[in-house]
Amino acid sequence: MSFSYGPPADKREMISLLRTAVERGITFFDTAEVYGPYTNEELLGEALSPLRDRVVIATKFGFKLKPDGSPGFVGPNSRPERIKQVAEDSIKRLKVDAIDLFYQHRVDPNVPIEDVAGAVKELIQEGKVKHFGLSEAGAKTIRRAHSVQPVTAVQSEYSLWTRGPEAEVLPTLEELGIGFVPYSPLGKGFLTGKINESTTFDSPTSATPFLALRRRLGRRTRPWLICWARSHNGRRRPRLRSRSPGCSPKSHGSFQSQARPSWGGWKKTSEQLQSNLRPTICARSKAPPQRSRWKGNAIRKRCSA
Repeated sequence: MSFSYGPPADKREMISLLRTAVERGITFFDTAEVYGPYTNEELLGEALSPLRDRVVIATKFGFKLKPDGSPGFVGPNSRPERIKQVAEDSIKRLKVDAIDLFYQHRVDPNVPIEDVAGAVKELIQEGKVKHFGLSEAGAKTIRRAHSVQPVTAVQSEYSLWTRGPEAEVLPTLEELGIGFVPYSPLGKGFLTGKINESTTFDSPTSATPFLALRRRLGRRTRPWLICWARSHNGRRRPRLRSRSPGCSPKSHGSFQSQARPSWGGWKKTSEQLQSNLRPTICARSKAPPQRSRWKGNAIRKRCSA
């Protein structure tokens, strides 16, 4: 609505949309000071203030914004004094008495996570924040933060082609009783068919690696990305024997998926790789695809979806 996925939308229309969403049962809204910057928090504050008792609002801290107020940021900043200032400013923009869920947007390598958790703990004691969250944090960082101030939720990208949290983060959250908030579960549009060879992007969005790749390669990218999503799981050198790992949660509510891909070096012969990949990428190709010149890479060129 305000940042990253295209030009900002009309404010009045977005206020109407947000209020309609609440009427239809949406209760959890996620924002951050960096979205805009500031304008998305202001939008939520105006739209949701009459409905405050019906919604939960999460916002984030952790970036040093550009001095001129332009979109983007210049680096991480999770110093305790900065965290407290962001909380004060976000409360005003959101028009709330306290922030329901206050995430660290990204881990700051220059500030110990214990100091971050300690700063949020003080805000909770002062009644300015209700719950502490982390975004894109690893299992060890989560444990360290949780030992100082209980972490309520962790937010990470998670979808069919971004399954990194399954290895360590989800088991850790399950063990500690921490909630998980996945973002981009549909691959930012790639897994919905909304993006095709004629799609164009503005500069902030086109900086995303997948979107930039799609823009460069055009029509041929989609089958490659489908295979990459199913087989590679974001790793650089996986085996290809698990082309379509399962993603259904277990019946007892575990975070873990029933089927897990197996990762390792490239150990299959070219004939085996060709056999594995042809049904996924080239099922509809009229002619056999050409091999890439990259040694050991079985991804084909000249495939049409």
